[in-house]
Amino acid sequence: MTPEQHTAKAPLDTDAVIDRITRFVAEETRTAPDADQDLFTTGLANSMFAMQLVVFLEQTYAVTVAGPDLQLSNFRTVKSMAALVGRLQAQAATGADV
Repeated sequence: MTPEQHTAKAPLDTDAVIDRITRFVAEETRTAPDADQDLFTTGLANSMFAMQLVVFLEQTYAVTVAGPDLQLSNFRTVKSMAALVGRLQAQAATGADV
């Protein structure tokens, strides 16, 4: 596990998650998005990049994105991805199965 990866036991720093996701998107698209910017309607993301985002979130934050979490709404903005990470980590911490 790299220093940037988080476990479900560590408290989530939402600002740090937003910053890290923003940096990833900027590295991949060569454009730094605003946290509320819709990545799909602005053309920064497409279905292929969405899969890269899933892999990035899973590897970086030790979460599993599956089933109902694979909705476009969870990946539209940096903030929505950070919220998804927070929710998945909270579920893992409480042992929730969803």
